[in-house]
Amino acid sequence: MRDVVVVSYARTGLAKASRGGFNNTSNMAMLGHAIQHAVERSKVAPAEVEDVVSGCVAASGNVARGAALLAGLPITTSGVTVNRACSSGLNAIAIAARYIKDDGANVMVGSGVDSITYQGGGGGGTEPRIVEMYPDYWMPMIDTADTVAARYNVSREYQDEYSLESQRRMAAAQQAGKFKDEIVPMATKMKVVNKETKEESFVDYVVNRDECNRPDTTLAGLAALTPVRGPGKFITAGNASQLSDGAAAVVLMEAKEAEKRGLQPLGAFKGWAVAGCKPDEMGIGPVFAIPRLLERHGLKIGNIDLWELNEAFASQCLYCRDKLGIDPAIYNVNGGSIAIGHPFGMTGARLSGHALMEGKRRKAKNVVVSMCIGGGMGGAGLFEVY
Repeated sequence: MRDVVVVSYARTGLAKASRGGFNNTSNMAMLGHAIQHAVERSKVAPAEVEDVVSGCVAASGNVARGAALLAGLPITTSGVTVNRACSSGLNAIAIAARYIKDDGANVMVGSGVDSITYQGGGGGGTEPRIVEMYPDYWMPMIDTADTVAARYNVSREYQDEYSLESQRRMAAAQQAGKFKDEIVPMATKMKVVNKETKEESFVDYVVNRDECNRPDTTLAGLAALTPVRGPGKFITAGNASQLSDGAAAVVLMEAKEAEKRGLQPLGAFKGWAVAGCKPDEMGIGPVFAIPRLLERHGLKIGNIDLWELNEAFASQCLYCRDKLGIDPAIYNVNGGSIAIGHPFGMTGARLSGHALMEGKRRKAKNVVVSMCIGGGMGGAGLFEVY
């Protein structure tokens, strides 16, 4: 039986979409940077990487292939780009792991990237038959989050309290240097727009940290924010994930091969599961994906030592946490996307790498990474920490 381990992880910092350090940097460039450093950290030769699988939502073309070449991998290393909305980065890791487990590959890269600044590709309009079958299929995700809040009685106050805690946890983790070993600084040319004249200029910049968080957030400040969709709604700029740009990558290997080389893996990839739900409440997808994942591995909620469940919106991640009965003390312990940011295709890869590193600090064994997925789905991945 072939087992799969994660031998390295690297990512960029997260920068604010449109206004941050990556506002003039392509998806391929960010991803290439993360892959290059993940491979260097892995101690494997670039030519040994058989394929790069990358999650990406807001892009056109095969970002993975171009990024592999930018990372210095040889022309013989191929690449494929995956789009399963906000689970794309995690799904990419699962696909890469399957190549090792089932198809004989020894070294793969699983990764994720998104530039929300440059939302290329996508498009294509809507399909009338889907609209007729499921009128809510293309409902904007912010509206699905409002639906979850109203349908499941997740109050605005509860969402704001959670969002404040996400900011607090992230600020404490950043202050303690808990993200330092993940991030590889990246030099960029950042576009700056003069507010008065609208004149554009470009300055040298280095993204060397996560830049989206607001450590001075207060509950009063969150409560004062107006819901995006107007009175009677719930979602504000303070209790939703932040639009941001960034990339992350992990190197996966066959376990015996890693052992033979004397490598010290971060942990093992154990499995992945997806499940569908109603499109208008897509945020609760993890409630269905996580039990499916755990059942397949003979585990229960109480057997998991650490959880990373993407904070697309406070309403949905609170509902999922409470519905599943997850202990808040081991849930998104260093803050989540509300504070850190959420480049759609990158987040699953970031959560996976971070869960393994934080799990090691906490001497955890089993960790789960999960998220809701646009269109009405949930995804969940299981890792064992070494």
